[in-house]
Amino acid sequence: MVGSRAVTAQAFIDALNEQIGEEFAASQQYVAVAVHYDAQTLPRLAAFFYRQAIEERNHAMMMIQYLLDAGAEPVIPSVAGPQTRFDDIVAPVALALDQERRVADQVTRLAAVARDAGDYASEQFMSWFIKEQVEEIASMNDLLTVVTRAQNDPMRAEEFLARERAGEAAEPAGAPAAAGGAL
Repeated sequence: MVGSRAVTAQAFIDALNEQIGEEFAASQQYVAVAVHYDAQTLPRLAAFFYRQAIEERNHAMMMIQYLLDAGAEPVIPSVAGPQTRFDDIVAPVALALDQERRVADQVTRLAAVARDAGDYASEQFMSWFIKEQVEEIASMNDLLTVVTRAQNDPMRAEEFLARERAGEAAEPAGAPAAAGGAL
């Protein structure tokens, strides 16, 4: 123990700091997707991705809070600019699904880094994110199916979101605390 804080493996700290950048980049990408749909006057698709952007930002903030609680230094990196142009209503969702799959691989790797270092508290912390990624991939896969079917009639995708996604919470119960509280 260092003071009253648990010792977190340095390999995990370094990997989690990299993931913070990935989460902020994902948030930026989702803002770009939302703006694309907003410009196309597809408000439900835009709202879906604005919520996704907030969720990804909150994931980064949860990771920051974990590092702060562990007495480790969070590093807030710069991120590359997101893709902002898309050919149709399908391309942004396909990009989002690829992004969610990539993040699933990244959080699984983070859990493995923690386990390999014998840092079981950090491994446990990552278990929430692993479960979250299963849900995110399923959700994005469903949305990709819908927008693909509705490619020539985007209002069908809007109707699906109005019907199936009304009132979704930003983060499910049991989510780790985020730095800055519920901002």
